[in-house]
Amino acid sequence: MPAYLNQEDAQQLDVDLMSDEGGFVLEQLMELAGLSCAQALAAAYPSSQDGNKKVLVCCGPGNQGGDGLVAARHLWQFGYHPTLFYPKQGKNEFYQKLLKQCRNLEIPEVSPDSFDSALSDTNVVMDAIFGFSFKGDPRAPFDTVIDALKQTDKPIVSIDIPSAWDVEKGDPDGKGFTPNVLVSLTAPKLGVKAFKGRHYLGGRFLPPNIVAKYKLDPPPYQGSSQIADITEEGGNNL
Repeated sequence: MPAYLNQEDAQQLDVDLMSDEGGFVLEQLMELAGLSCAQALAAAYPSSQDGNKKVLVCCGPGNQGGDGLVAARHLWQFGYHPTLFYPKQGKNEFYQKLLKQCRNLEIPEVSPDSFDSALSDTNVVMDAIFGFSFKGDPRAPFDTVIDALKQTDKPIVSIDIPSAWDVEKGDPDGKGFTPNVLVSLTAPKLGVKAFKGRHYLGGRFLPPNIVAKYKLDPPPYQGSSQIADITEEGGNNL
């Protein structure tokens, strides 16, 4: 299992990747992250199997939501039928372009008033609402969404950390939901150390100097995918 990152290191790792030394830009990182998440969902819930085609992609207003928009586009290309829940849309030009790309594919969008109906009609949920910088309690419209995801029996795939979990403490009070699948990006975060579901590592592009600096231990590449299955023995709850 790769090393776990605390919040400070997780944030600094992103800064290092986008520094002059790292050479990446946010748009590249988000594209790689979204592709990884789409690949992980496809690995866990193949579109060739009945009952997996419809995916409700729930996006927040920040970078986590941007990852979800990219994932929705790739899922469409993979043969799924994604639907977007993106009630608080990012205002900068990059987020608007990601949304435009989804709209060009005629990916449907649902409002908060239609969320419960969309949830009942989907096969799989992708959770791209809150990331590792989230603090406090969810506010409208996401508070009711988190409650609905806690109650649903639909399988959930969370990006990096389940929405509303603490990046270091996890969900000790049991107020959040526990996904079936987790896609950790670059490295798992401390808050998911006790996670027992299907666990993938995504965004597998870190240069050796970053791997050494943060004392990471990424698994070897498996074929040509951006993901690796790092589920611990006995931890599959699909």
